[in-house]
Amino acid sequence: MKRVILLIGLCSVVAGAIAAEADSPAGKCMTCHKEKTPGLYKQWFASNHGSAGVTCLDCHGAAAGESDAFPHEGAHIATLVTPRDCGQCHAKEAEQVQKSHHATAGEILDSNDAYLAHATGGQPAAVAGCESCHGGKVKIDPASPNKLSRLSWPNSGIGRLNPDGSKGSCTACHARHSFDVAQARKPEACAKCHLGPDHPQKEIYEESKHGNAYYTHLDEMNIESDRWVVGVDYFEAPTCATCHMSATRTQPVTHEVGERISWTLRPPVSKTLPNWQVRRQNMQDVCRACHGQGFIDGHYAQYDGLVNLYNEKFAKPAGRLYDIAKRKGLGGGKAEFSNEYEWTYWEIWHHEGRRARHGAAMMGPDYTWWHGIYEVGKHFYFEFIPELREFHDAELDQAIAEVLADEFHVWLNRPTADIKADIKSGAMAKLYADMFEGPLGQ
Repeated sequence: MKRVILLIGLCSVVAGAIAAEADSPAGKCMTCHKEKTPGLYKQWFASNHGSAGVTCLDCHGAAAGESDAFPHEGAHIATLVTPRDCGQCHAKEAEQVQKSHHATAGEILDSNDAYLAHATGGQPAAVAGCESCHGGKVKIDPASPNKLSRLSWPNSGIGRLNPDGSKGSCTACHARHSFDVAQARKPEACAKCHLGPDHPQKEIYEESKHGNAYYTHLDEMNIESDRWVVGVDYFEAPTCATCHMSATRTQPVTHEVGERISWTLRPPVSKTLPNWQVRRQNMQDVCRACHGQGFIDGHYAQYDGLVNLYNEKFAKPAGRLYDIAKRKGLGGGKAEFSNEYEWTYWEIWHHEGRRARHGAAMMGPDYTWWHGIYEVGKHFYFEFIPELREFHDAELDQAIAEVLADEFHVWLNRPTADIKADIKSGAMAKLYADMFEGPLGQ
């Protein structure tokens, strides 16, 4: 309560000082927006920006020659505030964001995801769907009152391509105009984008013991503290920010969200990222705030085992067969995704395969198996391969025979009793033993 009273008092001093200069450009902003958009004004008023005297013009002020600048009540402003603008005060954070995978999310414009949205759905689906999370290219419309095209604004996509050349949107996590750090620390901040059939991190987190502990003990998380060091300032549970961005006893806060990620789980076949061992140690440093090294080693062995299983048993063989079918033009239709086997392959890796991998990464067993590998296996064996067999192509049929002759797949032609005996004796486990020893084929 004392912190709230102090903040309101500071804001009152700042707002009073601005109001005393009502004829100044900043004073005009406050006077007008307090009446016209009171919710926006009150968000700013109660924020750290408000208490520090950061005014509308400090963020929205623009030079007359800027492409998105327009005259407004005696000043030139830009509606869009970019990471370059925020970097005037938050230089380190802006630099880290520009280096991060978040900043490249707008490159989805050239990916199959956007192709599907535009071709199968249509532009409105791509604009309101894909680009709202990943970010789109903000277009200038000289005829618009705020110089921004209504087809690309509003947009707070994490990898938004801004007119000033910067990438990203700070407001994707720090919602305007309060920019509350507590809000960015909560999993709900990430859940706008990290959910759904292809990357259900929100749902997996909620299923996990981490999520269960968070929702049980939110009031004990010290979530609004200026300093927020895991194991020191809070210890009941981690959030997304805890693991990927927030401070530990040995690491500072980072806005480069990949610094603690060792596997990339997005593509058809997972690969380790550059310097993956260092990245893994960074993440394990977070884990050690609450867990012993034996627990951590066990988790990573199981995580690596699942990713290696997905890669070796399903992803690589499916990719081989898919490449043959595509190279030979099988399936009809000139466009990509114009036939059934392409959709099936897509969902194997882009949906079920990702769910399995993310489930293992975040300790969500239901997503690892029932929403993950179970679906991968069903679609691989009983949809994808039968669809390819329908072409009766000699080269493809030979490749299918070779895939199914692999020791991973011979169970299909063995008696159930023999398979169960191998499971009980541990003989089948030997087939997968090396998968728990770290990333394979890296």
